[in-house]
Amino acid sequence: MRALKLRPVPMPPTITAGTVDTWPFLLATGIGRYMRILDAIVTKRDGFSLPDDVIRSILSGYTSGEIPDYQMSALLMAIFFRGLNTHELAIWTDAMIHSGQRMDWRELTPRAVDKHSTGGVGDKISLPLAPAVAACGSVVPMVSGRGLGHTGGTLDKLESIPGFNVRLPMERCTEIIHQLGLVLIGQTEQIAPADKKIYALRDASGTVENIQLISSSIMSKKLAEGISGLVLDVKVGSGAFMKTLPDAEQLARTLTGIGNSMGCTTIAHITRMDRPLGKKVGNALEVKETLEVLRGEGPEDVRELVLTLGAEMLVLSKISPDLADGRQKIHTSLANGTALQKFQQLIEAQGGDPHIVDNPQLLPKSAAQTSIVAKRSGIIQSIHTSQLGIACCLLGGGRSKADDIIDPGVGMEITHTIGDSVQQGEELVKIHFTDTSRLAEACQMTTNAFTIGDEPPTPIPLLIGRIV
Repeated sequence: MRALKLRPVPMPPTITAGTVDTWPFLLATGIGRYMRILDAIVTKRDGFSLPDDVIRSILSGYTSGEIPDYQMSALLMAIFFRGLNTHELAIWTDAMIHSGQRMDWRELTPRAVDKHSTGGVGDKISLPLAPAVAACGSVVPMVSGRGLGHTGGTLDKLESIPGFNVRLPMERCTEIIHQLGLVLIGQTEQIAPADKKIYALRDASGTVENIQLISSSIMSKKLAEGISGLVLDVKVGSGAFMKTLPDAEQLARTLTGIGNSMGCTTIAHITRMDRPLGKKVGNALEVKETLEVLRGEGPEDVRELVLTLGAEMLVLSKISPDLADGRQKIHTSLANGTALQKFQQLIEAQGGDPHIVDNPQLLPKSAAQTSIVAKRSGIIQSIHTSQLGIACCLLGGGRSKADDIIDPGVGMEITHTIGDSVQQGEELVKIHFTDTSRLAEACQMTTNAFTIGDEPPTPIPLLIGRIV
């Protein structure tokens, strides 16, 4: 999978009445709702901004099918190179939100909040985080996505639980929210349909790697949930889409800017993704690790993110007066079993088998296992984490294209990570597999992902920065 290279784009100027005469391609009646899609493409191509009602008309027209893919692709490419200014970005995002149905939880107390991660390898944080926050009394209407490429998806992990349904009608979602204060679903046809259609087109037209388009896509789905507060987990490192800290910071600031400008209090944490998160990668394996965390156990990095992000969510929902209190409440929900109980209730409410909580062996399993071992003695210097994600996809645990079928039982257990000392022949990764057709390729890729040297690597903190 090619690396994500973000193109810096300038902020375009705004067309004003005094400049209309310099743009002969505009209709004689001027700018605004009379502008054609071709005019809009040329305007953006030449570095000028689009009027509000033109943006709204374009997104409405594309969602309804009035504007063809080839013209929308041209506009997206113009945006890719020329960018959207701050005001355009807010209008673009708002228009995508209002292309469909928006949830409304304003009558609920406390305020509805959510979390979003930009994705990584082994990132199962939403699964223990959402029930832990809900167990503390908050309302969490979480709309999540599927995995594509080397990153896993929350919905795929949930669907590894036998019977779990992520495609619920809005009426049922509302019932579950009022019952449990929590629901975990996928993007429906009613939630930001413009984003769903445009994302597929961006993927096909080479316009994915633009921070403004990425940000509007993320925020349109989240703000359509009707939430009052949002916590963002922006990953950076070899297993993330953002490979460098400046790119991660730019994305975090763009996302928080959109959220706060649209009335949703939004904060972001930039977190490490230079290694898999936790020790298990793969859908059913990550559900098992989720259960460990919900029992007050599990890997330290997963627990730390649940505590940190959970504390932020409780402050945003006004359940906790400060982060220290929020952190303690989340810790208590994990220690006393209320978070685990909330997760079990959610599984049952969404049609899944609640018995997996007490008996994780009911989750899907692979047919066999094999070990990847160290080729030399030394200290693990680095892990090419996205390669592990791709190797997991080769085993059937993820998608290279949207319609690929996932084997929920396959994946990896990471037995050693960056900074660990290993002996030649010692196990680095245990691979869980069923289909052997690409096993050799996946094993070779996993082996090559580890760099072992003689000196300890420079440590990178899990929590790199916080942007308010």
